[in-house]
Amino acid sequence: MPKNKVQGFIFGLIMSYAMAYGMEVYNMAIKMGFNLTVGGFSNMTLSVFWEALKETSYMGLFVLLFSNLWGNRMGAAFAAKHCDPAKDNAYLCQLFRQAGTVAIMCPTMSLVAAVLFNVILGGASIVQLPAIWVGTFLKNFPMALFWNMFAAAPFTHWLFGKLFREA
Repeated sequence: MPKNKVQGFIFGLIMSYAMAYGMEVYNMAIKMGFNLTVGGFSNMTLSVFWEALKETSYMGLFVLLFSNLWGNRMGAAFAAKHCDPAKDNAYLCQLFRQAGTVAIMCPTMSLVAAVLFNVILGGASIVQLPAIWVGTFLKNFPMALFWNMFAAAPFTHWLFGKLFREA
């Protein structure tokens, strides 16, 4: 785990881009209609990963910004409310922090995506934004939670450990 502000920033950068890329792959596959084909996501092509990478280049910055402004703090507060590291299993406390952070960041990033992709780039009426936001959140929350728990966080911890080995 990070031991200073520089390490904390690098950890946050890795986590932000790991989350953004996974969510962009998921959303790009849906946008390209793979979820509606026989075989579903199993029919994805490499173009999904390339298109997702392009969107991740800027969506990762939004994740980094909003997680640093409020997502991480609110996730930590959620964990502190439900888990005591002195008494409870450390891994359980980590999961509570991850779940709390996703519970804040998913609606935040769903709003960013709804405004950017539907209203600004898609031309949807701003009046429809609340409905689009809710729909985007409902689509993304299950994936965000599981992606964070089982892919992005383990990958981030692994890579961070490789970058900052302790002697």
